[in-house]
This record gives sequence, C-alpha cells and structure tokens, in this order.
Amino acid sequence: MSAGDARPRFDVVHFLRLRFPRVNSLLVLGGVLVALLLGWTAPAHATGERLVDDYRSVYGTPGVAAAVIDGSSVETIVRGRDGDGNAVTARTRFRIASMSKSMTAAAIMLLVDRDRISLDDPVVKVLPDFRMADPRFTGITVRQILSHTSGLSNSTNNEYVFPPPRSAREIAAGLADKTLAADPGTRSEYHNTNYSIAARIVEVVSGKSFDAFLHTELFTPLGMTGTSSTLGCSDRAEGLPSGYEVVLGVAVAAPEMPGICVGNGGVISTLDDMVRWLRFNQGSLGAGLVSAGSLAELHTVQPKAGDYALGWQARPVAADAPPSVIGHGGTLATWTGDMVFSPKTGVAALVLTNSGGDPSLLSTNLLAERIGAPATPMSNPLTVVNAVLLGLTVGMAALLVTTAARARRWASRRRAARRPMLVLRLVPLALVTVLGVVLPTLVWGAFSFQYWIVTAWLLPLLALFCLTCCVLGAVALGRRLWCFRRADQAIFAPVRPATADS
Repeated sequence: MSAGDARPRFDVVHFLRLRFPRVNSLLVLGGVLVALLLGWTAPAHATGERLVDDYRSVYGTPGVAAAVIDGSSVETIVRGRDGDGNAVTARTRFRIASMSKSMTAAAIMLLVDRDRISLDDPVVKVLPDFRMADPRFTGITVRQILSHTSGLSNSTNNEYVFPPPRSAREIAAGLADKTLAADPGTRSEYHNTNYSIAARIVEVVSGKSFDAFLHTELFTPLGMTGTSSTLGCSDRAEGLPSGYEVVLGVAVAAPEMPGICVGNGGVISTLDDMVRWLRFNQGSLGAGLVSAGSLAELHTVQPKAGDYALGWQARPVAADAPPSVIGHGGTLATWTGDMVFSPKTGVAALVLTNSGGDPSLLSTNLLAERIGAPATPMSNPLTVVNAVLLGLTVGMAALLVTTAARARRWASRRRAARRPMLVLRLVPLALVTVLGVVLPTLVWGAFSFQYWIVTAWLLPLLALFCLTCCVLGAVALGRRLWCFRRADQAIFAPVRPATADS
C-alpha cells in the first residue's frame, strides 16, 4: 500500500474517500456530527504552534514534525514522541508514503533531461518486456503513468494482494494477465502501480536499483543525508521507529501494513531533508539538477488528469476556491504526511506524522495562516465512526452472549411449540454470522478476503465488530442447534423398564 497506498492516499480520511467511495457517506456524516458536537473552528490568526497543537488534540497524533518556509526563513515545529518513546526532532525519520511520488517523477525527469527517455515515449519502448492482457497497453506513455491517466485501475489490478510483490520488476511482470479499465490518456484514476512502473523504468534505463538512483542522483546532490527508500511499505530501515495506530485517542505503536511501496510510497525522510526537497521544487536549491522547464512540467496539471500534475497535485488553499497551490499527501496505515507550496508567494508548509489523520488540513492551515487566507476548521470524522463502531460492538457482543447463554431455554420453547419454525428462527443469527465474514470486503467495494487485512489496519474497530459478529454469532447459532438436538434426544429417548430394585 501506499499503500500504499496505500494505499490508496493523501491522509487516512482522503485515502478512504479516494480508494473506497462507499465509505464516503459514513465519513461525511461523521465529520458533520463532530463539527456540530464540538463546535470547533480554527482561530483566524492562530500561530503555527497553536495549529499543530490543535491538530494533535483532534487526531490524537503521538508525534508531529512540521515546517513553514517563507523565503529564507524556516519555522519548524516538533511535538510528541516517536515509536520508541523518544522526543520528535527535525531529524526523526518518518515514512512519507505517497509524497514519494514527487521524487519518482523527478527521477524520471532527470532521465528526460539527459535525453535517455521522453515523457511521451510509450512504456513498451523503454520497457521491452512490459506486457498486459489488453492490446491497448501499447499506447500507455511515460507521461500517462506519472499523471495516473494510463487506464490502470484497482478494479482490474488489485493492489492489496497478500503477500505483496517484492520489487518493481515483479510488479510490472504481474500485469501480464491484467486489463485496463479505460483507454490510455482518457481519464484519471489514482493507482499506485503507475509509479512502481515508473520505478522500473528508472532501473532499466539507468542500470541502477531504484534506491541507488535516488540516493546518488537526487538525495546526495540535495544534501538529503537522512533520506532513503524501501521496496515494501513494512520493510525495516535503520533508525526508523514504528508508527502508531490511534483509535478514539488511544495510541498504540504498531507495525506498518505490508504493501507495494517501491516507487509510489517507500521513501523514508526527516523534516530537515523534506525542507530541502521543497526548496528544490521551489527552485531555490539544487539549481541545474533538473532544467527549469522540467521542474515547471512536474508542477503542471496534465491532460485528462483532473488536478494531477507529475507527482504533484493542484489544490485550493481554501474551500470552494480555485486551485492556487501545489502539493501532495502521503498515507500509510501508521504514517501520514503532506506538503504544499504556493508558486505565487513562495510560501510552503510541510507536515510529517507517525499515525493516521488528515495532515493536509494542517499543512493547508499553516500555509493559509502565513499568507492571510482563512483557516479550515479541523475535525476528525473517524471519531464518531469509531465511537459508533465501538457501541455496536459492545451491544452486539452482549446480545450474542445472552443468546448463547439462553440457548437451552430457547430450545425447550421451540420443542414445545406446535410450529417450531426452526430454520426461520435461526436465520437472524446466520445473517449476523455471514455479515461478520463479508462486511470488511463489501465496505471496500469488492469481495476479497484480503480486505480483512486492510480493515484490521485502517479501521480496527470495524474489524473487531465483524470478528464479534462472525465468532459470537457462530457460537450462538451452534449452541442453539446443539441444545435443540439435546432436547429432541431427551423427548424421544427410550424409557427403561422398572426393576424390582426400583
């Protein structure tokens, strides 16, 4: 996942909305309820520190590293702890998830500037072994994979397979039996595999591993000494503590969900290094590393791509406003972040966190506060969603335990009834049990038991509710059947004749 998605991302809430439209209404309702119940709005002229503290309060985020860049000045704000319990600093390492896409796109642009490839080259020209079970694949260009207009889709290429592929080569080879969901270049659909293909292009054209190319050609020239990348979303890395799962304000250090991250979400970095990355994209650092025209192309919205550029997105700085800033988020199950800058003013904001949340809210508010735009109220729709799920789980558990405990009485009543209607009476319990098994797959929009794993990481209380339904539902159903059978045996058991001793 970068998974990410996640992964599908790009904070957790954005990830759920973008990848799984069926949960939109649930999240929207939760957000409305939170806003009404809490009545919270961000102060119009809040300081950066106040905004960060408010964000941590709303989302329960254990650790945050944030920065605001304005000309030559950089305001850094660090709060909380990392997964090892140490205080967060500007050198604490974070997974940056889908913000990695901006680096993959820059790597491709380095090759473009060196005349090794062209953005409008067909992928099959630079990857001769690239194949798909769809004749349209020959029309996919490098530009289209970077702008998510290739036609690749999760509907025809499930990115949440377990175990996930281990390399860009495996990911590209795994498309051999897949089809496209649309003609290349006709519509946009965010799909992480696009950027894994881009990573494979970098490897084949440069003759280096993707991580080695990033290290030697991007990170080292820019002085990003604390930045590296991994193939998988959950791969261990030196100096990287674990992230956190946060549910109803309770934070628990947890491993990252396994997923496909090479090229699309595998970079690990620090606040200091990401400030350097934003300065590079603003043109004030690393001059000449890529041409001015190529840098501008990275930030330019592409044909048929909606608001997407090349590893970046055009965004509004306030609700209902036209796009005026460039940014990109990143979401994994236990890491989120966001970066945004204004080409017009040069002001930029950056947020790295070690848990789920909606860091784009914070980064946009930090930027808005600096340029005098109105702040967006912060609320966490998952607070209400999780509270409802917890209430449903407790209620369902109590109901099913009571049902199992009273199974003998129920069996006696059914046996004594003139019309037992046994099957009809057992249907509700059967439905509850089946619901627990299939709900995690149906919520995400497709029937696949792999989505049980996704649910356990992204919505653990939904997984707990489903586990309660299927386990306790099966226990209650089985106990009713067992007690009914015992009652049946008791009624029809042969009567033993009396003996002299009796």
